[in-house]
Amino acid sequence: MICSNTIPQKVICKTMIEILLEPFKYEFMVRSTITAIASGTMLSLLGPFVINRNMGFMADAMAHATLPIIAIGVFLGFSISELGVPAAILIAFFLGYIIKNSNVGEDTAIGIIFSSFFALGFVLISILNVTINLEDLLFGQILAVSRFDVYIVATMCIAVVCLLVLFFKQLLFYSFDPIGAEVKGLNTNFLNYLFLVVLSVAIVASLQTVGIILVLSMLLIPAAASKLVTNTFVFSIYVSIIFGTFSSVSGLYLSYFYNLPSGPTMSLVATGIFIICFFVNKLKKVKIQ
Repeated sequence: MICSNTIPQKVICKTMIEILLEPFKYEFMVRSTITAIASGTMLSLLGPFVINRNMGFMADAMAHATLPIIAIGVFLGFSISELGVPAAILIAFFLGYIIKNSNVGEDTAIGIIFSSFFALGFVLISILNVTINLEDLLFGQILAVSRFDVYIVATMCIAVVCLLVLFFKQLLFYSFDPIGAEVKGLNTNFLNYLFLVVLSVAIVASLQTVGIILVLSMLLIPAAASKLVTNTFVFSIYVSIIFGTFSSVSGLYLSYFYNLPSGPTMSLVATGIFIICFFVNKLKKVKIQ
């Protein structure tokens, strides 16, 4: 809305601006907003690649596989943010190696890792007697992020974006035609592990934002929604980032004003966007027919 000289419109504009800026009176909301933007950007940037390669189950396994590492890290006095990069690299290489060298099938191997690591995490929490708020871990607690957490997540976001930009053409080629990429002489093994590491870093960095359970929704839903309303893969990435960032920030706003859990609210906003895109896509098909 453009504010004119009329008094009612000025009052409305001023009220809207005050509402938008009100959360930023508090430092914890500033930290939370930066973290939400960083997490939303990372996950929604990687989402189209994950959907194109049918790696949704793999991403879910990565999120759940972090639990034992988090339990050990907290026992040793580290925070989730401090564990981010080492945990992500360890998980990525372990999952990549097991899946590549397993003879039981990719989905079966992922399912075994998914369930066993998650169970191991809970057992370690009990054995080590560490204090972890499981609800925050599973569903996220973005309002509790510290300045250090913000620096770590922002750094991870920049690293993820830079790596994807640097290797975008190779990853794009490999995602659509892995055999063709190998024939062309690309190091497909390197590209595979690179993407796994980048994906794992984004997932681990977003755990405090949306938690283990809901990180998959923020990774896949904005990307799936963008796929419904775009015609090219590259354009779907840009739209996915817009959807993901909007879902994160608007979900954070709603959680602030209506006292709702932040992670689930972000996920529901993303789901609402997907539903709208679904019906828009259906209407387009009806008009074409």
